[in-house]
Amino acid sequence: MAAAELDDSDRAILRELVGDATSGAGEIGRRLGLSQPATWRRIRRLEEAGVIKGRRVEVDRASLGFGVTVFLGIKLATRGRVSLEDFERAATAIPEVQMVQHVLGLFDYRLRVVARDLADFERVLRRRVMTLPGVGNVEANVVLTEERRPGPFG
Repeated sequence: MAAAELDDSDRAILRELVGDATSGAGEIGRRLGLSQPATWRRIRRLEEAGVIKGRRVEVDRASLGFGVTVFLGIKLATRGRVSLEDFERAATAIPEVQMVQHVLGLFDYRLRVVARDLADFERVLRRRVMTLPGVGNVEANVVLTEERRPGPFG
């Protein structure tokens, strides 16, 4: 489904689902002035076209005791030439690593790491991240606040 094939109702449904993925077709339809069957058909069509790739649960990390989020920029060492697959496999095996992105720029990878506190982050950094295959330079950016936006669906 091309972007041009989305109409205003499709975009409104996407906004509703981004806001609360647990909303049902009936509830969304009532808010948008559509019938439940019409809303359900549209959601199904968006899923089949790959526009909606799934629905996720957002977990409040702080309520689970993970109060620190850090983005790491990692530059792989040029010596030794570790394979990207080996690095990615090892990085994704670390439970505290929530995201691994292969990027262009100053760093080769960007990792999102969660920890209980700064001391816990230091432990994860020293014992797990710094021992990943091929790690060269690492830059850490501690998240102070985060605002999430739904995206350009309007």
